[in-house]
Amino acid sequence: MSNKPFVLLGKEIPKGKRTVIDLKIAKLHTRTTVNVPVIIEHSHNPGPVVLLLAGIHGDETNGVGIVREVINQKLNKPKNGTIICIPVFNIFGYLIQTREFPDGRDLNRMFPGTQNGSLASQFAYQFSEKIAPFVDYVIDFHTGGGERDNVAQIRCNKDDERGLELAKVFNPPIIVFSNNIVKSLRETLYKMGKTVLLFEGGKTKELNPAIINEGVNGTRNVLIHLGLLEGELNVKATPIFVKKAKWLRAPDSGMFKVRASNGTFVKKKEVLGVIQDPFGEFNKKIYAPFDGHIFCINKTPIVNKGDALFHLSII
Repeated sequence: MSNKPFVLLGKEIPKGKRTVIDLKIAKLHTRTTVNVPVIIEHSHNPGPVVLLLAGIHGDETNGVGIVREVINQKLNKPKNGTIICIPVFNIFGYLIQTREFPDGRDLNRMFPGTQNGSLASQFAYQFSEKIAPFVDYVIDFHTGGGERDNVAQIRCNKDDERGLELAKVFNPPIIVFSNNIVKSLRETLYKMGKTVLLFEGGKTKELNPAIINEGVNGTRNVLIHLGLLEGELNVKATPIFVKKAKWLRAPDSGMFKVRASNGTFVKKKEVLGVIQDPFGEFNKKIYAPFDGHIFCINKTPIVNKGDALFHLSII
């Protein structure tokens, strides 16, 4: 390991002390400065640098809750190496609880960004240039968009051997094989040679204790496995691997009632939900077209024909 001092965002990080650096990107239209706190715990001993990042979409509060709880339990204080926490990455969206940046763009489609592009692109560029090169491992915490409620899961590329190994160590209920999305944070970090885990759990604008517990427990497992923390891995069960999946879509518009439970195995022709009209004249059952595990359910009460309702694994 190198004996060079650890420098981040132009500041030398002292060993054994909590350091908070504000990532300054832009101001609000009121000229109010908006800073993104970056919390760094740099141990006295050499080791890998792990980044825990949440809130890339401003309304995905479960991820923020996970990183907050990691800090609260002092799991971000390593015996070896360095742990960086960014609990709220898209601080602009978090302030008003929206997914997007103020310019209307999805930050997770703007990486690696440009120095003189849109606000979201400039933000992505600052991260790609000033933080990403200095980390070895990243856990990126997300939730389902809108009312889509995800079972706690890790998504990783099936060809990423290091990522798959860490996904198993994380020990989520479900591991989903998912290709990297163009211009996403995960794709950019992967191209830089970093090992990335993408956690999905729950839905937007909630703090789900079960989801937060899954995220904290998995993060602790990974930090122990990588040698940053001491302790025993908490392995609850063998994860279910989802190699292929299909969204079941609403055959009609109407009021949507869910019958099946998220995370369960369902049999072909089992009733998963019902679509009804508000006048008591229409009742359309939704059947499972094949055997599989449900790992995401759209919890919205009103659906339109073609809306995605159940994400079902194909065995």
